[in-house]
Amino acid sequence: MFDDGTPVFVISVAAELSGLHPQTLRTYDRLGLVSPGRAIGGGRRYSARDIEHLRQVQRLSQEEGINLAGIKRILDLENQVAALQQRLLEVRHELDGVRAAVRQQVAEAHASHRRDLVPIRQTGVLAWQVTRTGTASRADGAVFPDSTAAQAE
Repeated sequence: MFDDGTPVFVISVAAELSGLHPQTLRTYDRLGLVSPGRAIGGGRRYSARDIEHLRQVQRLSQEEGINLAGIKRILDLENQVAALQQRLLEVRHELDGVRAAVRQQVAEAHASHRRDLVPIRQTGVLAWQVTRTGTASRADGAVFPDSTAAQAE
């Protein structure tokens, strides 16, 4: 029926639930510390989540000694962190999907290989001989100019 974000409480009830004066709630709204929903006539409607935020603002102010500008910055940063964590979760799910698609493509590529062909490893030895004329020749008789042989003389 209602979740934590559904604005249902009028300002007097929200003030009582949070332990704050209604004027304090108006100030927090004006400063953007807590932004309640609005009724058709413009009256503030607070959700259970808003009540919790009001309590958090009051705790930071009274117990931690943080001024309202600092509290606003803290709340903004907490919202940014929450948004980034959500985005990270989305990217991880997307990455998992890409990894699964790549695994599927690799499996399909392996399945399509011909089973009657057997790969062999080619090895060989190539011998070179440097001559006094500055050329290098292969053991099979092919001759190539060799700049390193000319420099060695």
